[in-house]
Amino acid sequence: MKGIILAGGHGTRLHPLTMGVSKQMLPVYDKPMIYYPLSVLMLAGITEIQIIAAPHDVPGFRRLLGDGSALGLRFSYAEQDKPRGLADAFLVGAEHIGDDPVALVLGDNLFHGPGFGEILRASARNVDGCVLFGYPVSDPERYGVGEVDEAGRLVRLEEKPAVPRSDLAVTGLYFYDNDVVDIARGLAPSERGELEITDVNQVYLERGKAEFVQLGRGFVWLDTGTHDALTAAGQYVQILSHRQGVRIGCVEEIAWRMGYIDRDSCHRLGLALSGSPYGQYLMEITAGAHRPAPVG
Repeated sequence: MKGIILAGGHGTRLHPLTMGVSKQMLPVYDKPMIYYPLSVLMLAGITEIQIIAAPHDVPGFRRLLGDGSALGLRFSYAEQDKPRGLADAFLVGAEHIGDDPVALVLGDNLFHGPGFGEILRASARNVDGCVLFGYPVSDPERYGVGEVDEAGRLVRLEEKPAVPRSDLAVTGLYFYDNDVVDIARGLAPSERGELEITDVNQVYLERGKAEFVQLGRGFVWLDTGTHDALTAAGQYVQILSHRQGVRIGCVEEIAWRMGYIDRDSCHRLGLALSGSPYGQYLMEITAGAHRPAPVG
């Protein structure tokens, strides 16, 4: 499975913060925002990842992430000259996807919860159709919403319904089989001139090939696209770090624990950052340790 991080857009809800820098480069406590969606793809077992961003933002992501080899990954970059909707990622990334299934994650989304890595890896195996991830929210009218039957099967999708039939928001993480490229090519732009991801998902639902994984109690899903949400996400990460010693979204640690790199390589990455608590954490967890079971 290939991975795509969609890091485009103008971040207008975060102005003036994003007038000179990509939203996905802003800090969420101790690391850039894009580390969090990147960690999701890594936990899913995906090692070939494309970052899609505005042309003027691509150089910054290249400087930050490089070619991925330091993490045992392969990164590529593609430009989206203007926002054309989430489904446009499959057209921009068609060559990267090739004949494989693909996971799309939005660059401003943060996920955390017990056993999340196991859920991701199980969902990524043998995708036949699409896999969507639902999360209960108190204001579902702001999101795409999934309705399920008594057996938990997805029966309806609605985009920002005035009267929601469910409180299950469709999060910014999607797994698709290779048909998604052709489906995206066949979409007509919506009234706002964009290729809507809900229209893609609706095609799969009508085919009877839309699976809905519910992330319930104990899980956290944050969209960091507003000032309040960005602050809340940083506070959440800080609390976990200070009270439990857990650093979520730490891509170097995940690369090591998933077996993409060895302990010594992870330690060297920490040494290069040794002037910061983040680097010191990497050095501490790799000092004389053996690689444990995969995280998440």
